[in-house]
Amino acid sequence: MSPAVVEQPPSPAPTAEEPASPTTTAANPAVSPAVAEEPASPAPTAEEPASPTTAAANPAVSPPVAAEPAPSSPPAPPSSVAEHLAPHSHTPVTKELAHRTRETDVFPARWTRISDTRFRFTAHWPADHSFFGPVDDRHQDPMIVGETLRQASLVLAHAEFGAPADTHFVMWDLTVRVDPSALLLADATEPVEVDVVCSEIRRRGRGLHSMRTTMEFRRAGRFVARGTGSTGCTSSRAYRRLRAAKLDAPDTPVPLLPGIPPRTAGRARPEDVVLAPTEQPGVWHLRVDTGHPVLFQRTNDHVPGMVLFEAARQAATAASGLRPFLPSTMTAGFTRYAELHGPCRIETEVLTEHPGETTVRVAGRQDGESVFTATLTCARPAPVRSLS
Repeated sequence: MSPAVVEQPPSPAPTAEEPASPTTTAANPAVSPAVAEEPASPAPTAEEPASPTTAAANPAVSPPVAAEPAPSSPPAPPSSVAEHLAPHSHTPVTKELAHRTRETDVFPARWTRISDTRFRFTAHWPADHSFFGPVDDRHQDPMIVGETLRQASLVLAHAEFGAPADTHFVMWDLTVRVDPSALLLADATEPVEVDVVCSEIRRRGRGLHSMRTTMEFRRAGRFVARGTGSTGCTSSRAYRRLRAAKLDAPDTPVPLLPGIPPRTAGRARPEDVVLAPTEQPGVWHLRVDTGHPVLFQRTNDHVPGMVLFEAARQAATAASGLRPFLPSTMTAGFTRYAELHGPCRIETEVLTEHPGETTVRVAGRQDGESVFTATLTCARPAPVRSLS
């Protein structure tokens, strides 16, 4: 991406799949990339600000530039059938490419190019990760799917599509569909194969302007998940212009609010809770801990998208009362930056209109404006009948 180009805020764009719901920003949870769309709206929550010495950090939500029209021919979905791969074509993933500072937080391990827009990754999902750990004594955390998608997208943006190391990335939307029964702790030693299709690729000069990545995850040949997300790129120079008034935000300490009980949020440790209590049922404040070793690995001038997505999951857990809350579908759409200073309200609505399922709509609002919306759907446990 040429740093000389001034970027303008993009027009609103749907999330990836089927038409967006009138009540949420995130589109229908289905993840088929069959329909190419216009880029998602100015959605801020992607990553952290780029470090000058590493691949662009996750800048979370910089208003993206106006996108060009979507391609007329839709991309084919990721193929789980092995295609002919050239020998010695595997490339290792570094923590810099994945925008992590610790090797233990990098989930994609290596990748190979199949064509100009298709790739295959091998990933590892450790059973004992400090944050993306087990949600109960049987299942791994479904959120690890979205984090792997995010990291793999950044790797490809840099290594395959020419995004410079100081690029800031914007996450516009994210949709993940998971088979929780395939996320078993017993299978954690098995590598995960990830088939990737890149579509809606838009360039500025030799660099990358934006693209969508759609991925299918399998472990030991069994389907685990599908996901899609759209990402925009902002040059370091343009980012400094866009965020000029907020770049010194990290210099002011952020008060750490008391968290809700870990069990209520579906977490095991108090330090991993990202919700603070309010007096209203089903409403919380975002709890920002800039010292968290996974959620805030780098100095940032806003709240990273990973934190907002986790807040949505914890709010869905707390509002539904389901433990564990194992979502089969998670969608999110981001509309603006969540600033470090100033309360961000997390509001929920619980729906039980479909038998056997609970859906929770989550909205994040700051200064009276929408920051993000998310929808998470989880199967309800079947009632157990007494034999007496």
